[in-house]
Amino acid sequence: MTSDYQSGRVALGARMRELRTETGLNGKDFAERLGWQRSKVSRLEHGKQTPSREDLREWATAVGRPDVLTELAGRLTGLETRYRSLRKQYSNGHRARQEQGVVESEQTKLLRAVEVIRIPGIFQTPEYARAVFAANAAFRDVPIDDIEDAVRARMRRQQALYEPERSFRVLLWEGALYALNAPRPVMAAQLDRLRSMVGMDTVQLGIIPFAAELRRSPSHGFWIYDRRLVIVETLSTEMWLDDEESIVLYERAWDWLADSAVYDAAAHRLIGRATAAVQKLS
Repeated sequence: MTSDYQSGRVALGARMRELRTETGLNGKDFAERLGWQRSKVSRLEHGKQTPSREDLREWATAVGRPDVLTELAGRLTGLETRYRSLRKQYSNGHRARQEQGVVESEQTKLLRAVEVIRIPGIFQTPEYARAVFAANAAFRDVPIDDIEDAVRARMRRQQALYEPERSFRVLLWEGALYALNAPRPVMAAQLDRLRSMVGMDTVQLGIIPFAAELRRSPSHGFWIYDRRLVIVETLSTEMWLDDEESIVLYERAWDWLADSAVYDAAAHRLIGRATAAVQKLS
């Protein structure tokens, strides 16, 4: 769980505790009023458990403040919107998440992205995407039934690459060219596909070389959609950040990494070198 998510949950719990103390009831008596275990009241108030919407409704009723339900529900929505459990998202398969990506891409004119250890989905071949989805499903122990639908959705998302009003500025750590997230023949074909992206009118592809001097290390991948949304994926959570502070911070990270990247012919050479290495070992 991210520290920001936990901080938000603690803040929500503190607000619930404040409302409870205004009634003059201690935790034990308040739990009896709700018909709950005392431990549940304690966990909610100390941010150790995320309340359900029904929990919040009952809480607002028990404190005699039905008007405060909107506020509490809004705080919960903020947590759910900004920090999304990846396992929960994928529990019903991969297609739905890819469809979300299609919608976001359709609404975006300028997409800036950083990827560290895999080829970005917007550039993936069907075979590479299939391997990534299968590995992700196995790791998270979620269904793989809809992988082919997810692959097709990802390919539809790539149609935006050929729309002249859009711009894709993507930075890729050189290590992603060598990380075998798919069998070697698939990886070799994927690198050929990536090399064909260099020089496209709508694409600026930068490779951050191993030997580059870095103002900021590429610690994790992120995607900036215009200036309205940043999506960051951690091991367990996908964060959707739309506050100005987060957007400015990730824009600065992107700019600093862009200063360390190489483009055009130099990027083409690095991809070609990786392709040769993968083919030699296949």
